[in-house]
Amino acid sequence: MAIKSNWQTRIFQFVIIAILILLALAVLFPFLLTLSSSFASDNELLMESAVLWPQDWTLDAYRFLLDNDQFTQSFKNALVITVVGTAINMTLSVLMAYGLAQPDVKGRRLVNFMVLFTMLFHGGMIPTYLVVNELGLIDSYWAIWLVNAIIPFNMIIIRSYFQTLPKELKESARIDGCGEFKILLRIILPVSMPTLVTFTLFYTVVNWNTYFQAVLYLNDADSYPLQVFLRQVLIVNPSELGLVITKSGYMFTESVRHALILLAALPLIVVYPFMQRHFSKGMMMGSVKG
Repeated sequence: MAIKSNWQTRIFQFVIIAILILLALAVLFPFLLTLSSSFASDNELLMESAVLWPQDWTLDAYRFLLDNDQFTQSFKNALVITVVGTAINMTLSVLMAYGLAQPDVKGRRLVNFMVLFTMLFHGGMIPTYLVVNELGLIDSYWAIWLVNAIIPFNMIIIRSYFQTLPKELKESARIDGCGEFKILLRIILPVSMPTLVTFTLFYTVVNWNTYFQAVLYLNDADSYPLQVFLRQVLIVNPSELGLVITKSGYMFTESVRHALILLAALPLIVVYPFMQRHFSKGMMMGSVKG
């Protein structure tokens, strides 16, 4: 019976590993195809939209994008939206989560209900636009930052994690004369770093991929983030948008489009390995304690 059970375990592990390898290849293959095609020449991509191994490797597509003012401006806009937006998201989410995690806060249940209510019912696009317009935030990044200042689900998970922390941590700090703000900064945040890094990554992805709200609230094309520029190049005819403006006559060919896709994903690809350790630990904490 032990031998049979051992064989069954090995077969099960083999099937799981095979499935994971297939899933990894399904994710990795399009990325490699895009990467290699971005280094291909335009003549090679005239017949095929993508190649796995270019015959002539070239950096023309990347040189063109780095020399293109619209690309560099949209990339800078995306960085500003992401960095400032994520800072606002995490600051407000942590402050609200810490306040709602305190059992002695008056009106805590009502505020919790209001937060949950926004997860089930939303005012809608038109009422939100009217509020943003009345506040005079059209054509301002504050329209993007304030509308998504707190994602209720993320805040609730952070609050739930704060509630699992030992009460002795805060009680000992209060005995030493620390106020609530010092307790949050010096005790709660350091021990909650894996969870905070996890949701920082979530907010970063949301802000970096901002598209719909940028189109909705921003009228100035110079303020558009990278995702809007990416959509214009990939879907809309670039010649109709004034995007084919080059001294050398070079234009948004297939190789440039592949390079643009890769550069749009590159910041998150670069950041994730540095956050992976905290991210994995934070996900485990959220699943067990949250």
